[in-house]
Amino acid sequence: MAKASAKKPDKKGDRLIAQNRRAAYEFELGKSFEAGLVLVGSEARALREGPGDISEAWVEVQRGEAFVRGMRVGALPHSFLGHEEKRSRKLLLHRAQIDELQGAQDRDRMTLVVTKLYFKEGRVKIELRVAKGKKLFDKRRTLRQKDADKEGRTAIRQGKRG
Repeated sequence: MAKASAKKPDKKGDRLIAQNRRAAYEFELGKSFEAGLVLVGSEARALREGPGDISEAWVEVQRGEAFVRGMRVGALPHSFLGHEEKRSRKLLLHRAQIDELQGAQDRDRMTLVVTKLYFKEGRVKIELRVAKGKKLFDKRRTLRQKDADKEGRTAIRQGKRG
């Protein structure tokens, strides 16, 4: 999905709320899953009015249920009954998906990282990815590759003009 079109709502009301760009730097990202969130009313309204924070969010599978932890949804200042900003929220996934996530978490020692928070057909969804933490030298390699790609694009752009 293109960056510019991700923020614009389409005819169904789909729009990006928050994206964890740092996840690609910190982790080697694997398979992705889409999950619904169990929210209270004030949380859904708060996400419509302002962004949520998923920079520290991860998913944990316990007793056959998946929960997102570390995700912050700001409280509404005019709300009579509010909510806790950083509470655990249950994820809505199929049993086979939960079993697959549990296996990746236990057997493969993988981390489950939240990469996107968005509206899809009026419902709040998250994209979570199975990830493995990068070592420092892997992060340096990623930065070198990114700089080389940027220099290449700049050289091509200047070559066309000159």
